[in-house]
Amino acid sequence: MELRIFTEPQQGATYDDLLAVARRAEETGYDAFFRSDHYLRMGSVSGQPGPTDAWTTLAGLARDTRTIRLGTLMSAATFRLPGPLAITVAQVDQMSGGRVELGIGTGWYAEEHEAYGIPFPSLGERFDRLEEQLAVITGLWRTPVGENFDFAGRYYPVTGSPALPKPVQQPGPPILLGGMGPRRTPRLAARYADEFNLPFASLADSAAQFERVRAACAAIDRDPAELMWSNALVLCCGRDDAEVARRAAAIGREPAELRENGLAGTPAEVVDTIGRYAGIGSRRLYLQVLDLADLDHLDLVATEVMPQL
Repeated sequence: MELRIFTEPQQGATYDDLLAVARRAEETGYDAFFRSDHYLRMGSVSGQPGPTDAWTTLAGLARDTRTIRLGTLMSAATFRLPGPLAITVAQVDQMSGGRVELGIGTGWYAEEHEAYGIPFPSLGERFDRLEEQLAVITGLWRTPVGENFDFAGRYYPVTGSPALPKPVQQPGPPILLGGMGPRRTPRLAARYADEFNLPFASLADSAAQFERVRAACAAIDRDPAELMWSNALVLCCGRDDAEVARRAAAIGREPAELRENGLAGTPAEVVDTIGRYAGIGSRRLYLQVLDLADLDHLDLVATEVMPQL
């Protein structure tokens, strides 16, 4: 089981805050540092000093870290055109020496689109656009150097593209897809994903959706073992109940609720929960860290949980 750190900077964080977390994660042996891709806070927090762009952040981290992998959970297909996004991700991959991963989804947060003037079409159209984006991005990356790429899309037609630049990773950076959609999500994952991720889903819901994706893989003769299966869970670990309660209070949550729905409790409890997710086939966990100033939280999991996995 791999452990990755997952942050939510729209809730209030500077680049320096994120860099401190990424470097501590790198130093203590986590596999990756991921961040959300949102432009508006959620809930009652102020969100100050304001949002940071996900791919600008990852470009900086590509130069300010050395070994840790970097990515998004999830970039919204509504935010960027697929051609420029393919260029951006390829460039950040080059800047990092081949450490970038692209998590991408339909986009869901209507208010952030309204707040920053971003069109927000219907869910069906957002899925249509995501499918075309995946075709364009993978097509651009995989077109041999010296050849052109064309795509007869409804939303994103491409004609005579030189399909440059190429990322370091070939045939391209890993693509993460996820979500609980019962039909189109599994189909897109089977066709395009290197990893399938479920955020904040119960064991039962995760197992059911994993099976839907496996069935979609079988329908196109793809081996489901080719996919990495993962979950994202809120982290709240403490050496004792008092420390768990302190960390829960710092993020406005209750210990009992976090133990039920997140990755919470003492190191022994956290290891037990991880084992249950491993039992349904999950092989990677994204630990959602909401208090970015609490770097000791990362240290505790690295020293008391990670060695037991």
